[in-house]
Amino acid sequence: MGEVLAPIGTDSMELHAIQCFVSNNGYVSSKTNGLPYRVLKLATDMFARETGFSGPEIHEIFAEYTDALGPYQGWGGGSMSRWQIFQAGLKSMPLQQQKTFLLELCSYDGASRYGMPADEEIEKLSSLLLADGTPGAKAASQGLEKLEDSQAVTKSWTAALGKVTSDPDGAITATRTTLESVCKHICDERLVDYENSWDLAKLYKVAASAMEVSPDQHSEQIIKQILSGAATVVSGLAGMRNALSDAHGRGKRSVGPAPRHAKLAVNAGFAIAGFLIDTHIEKPSRKS
Repeated sequence: MGEVLAPIGTDSMELHAIQCFVSNNGYVSSKTNGLPYRVLKLATDMFARETGFSGPEIHEIFAEYTDALGPYQGWGGGSMSRWQIFQAGLKSMPLQQQKTFLLELCSYDGASRYGMPADEEIEKLSSLLLADGTPGAKAASQGLEKLEDSQAVTKSWTAALGKVTSDPDGAITATRTTLESVCKHICDERLVDYENSWDLAKLYKVAASAMEVSPDQHSEQIIKQILSGAATVVSGLAGMRNALSDAHGRGKRSVGPAPRHAKLAVNAGFAIAGFLIDTHIEKPSRKS
C-alpha cells in the first residue's frame, strides 16, 4: 500500500500511529488492534465502506470519545480513506472503549451519509461484541438461533446488548422484554396457554413448569435450591426494572441506573434466558 496521508493538522506522532495501524489488506490485525479480526472487519464494512459515515461524520462521532483524529479540515490528493480514518479512531482507544463505541454505533439513530447497515448486520456485530464479555449474553446467544421464528426475541436481545453503556434504562427494560419474549416463545412452541397481560414472574413460572424446571417439580435439595434461585432472579429483575428503569416515571429526586446496574441486569437476565432456551431445546415438548 502506498503512503498514508493524514488529515491537515495531524502531527508526526499521530501520523506514525495511523501508518502503523493500517495494514496492507485494508484491515488491522487482531494483534495490533485488540479486537478480533472478524469484528474489526465487520464493523469497518458496516460503518466506513458501502454503508456508514462520511469522513467528516466519522471525525465528529469519534470526537466524543477521543481527540486523536482532531477536527475534520478537508483532504488533499492521495488522502486517507474513510475506513482508514475509522480504524485509526478505534486504534486510539483502549479495547473496552472500542467495544463501547461500536455498541453505541449499533444503536445510532442519527444521520449517516451512506445509510445505516442492515438490521441483520447490526445484530451480528452486537452479539459478537458482547457475547464474550457478558457471560449471560453468551449463554442466551448460543441457543437463540435455534428457536423457530425468533425475530421478536432477537430484536429485544440486541436492544439490551447495545444499551448497557449508552442507555442503562433501556437495557434494563429490554432485558425484561427479552425474558418475556423467551417465555412466550417457549409457551407457543409447547402449546401452553398464557395471557399477554401476565407479568414476567407468572410467564416464567408457566414456561418453567412446562419444561419441568420449577422448584416444586424436583425433590433433590440442591436442584430445588438452584431452580428457586433462578425464579428469585426473575422476580428481582422485575423489581429492578420497576425501581430503576424507564418503564415508570421518576420523581424529582430519583436517580437513574448506572451502567453497572444495567450490566447486572443483562448478565442475570440473559443467564436465565440461556437456561430456558437450552432446556427447551434439550427437552422437547411431549405435546404434538
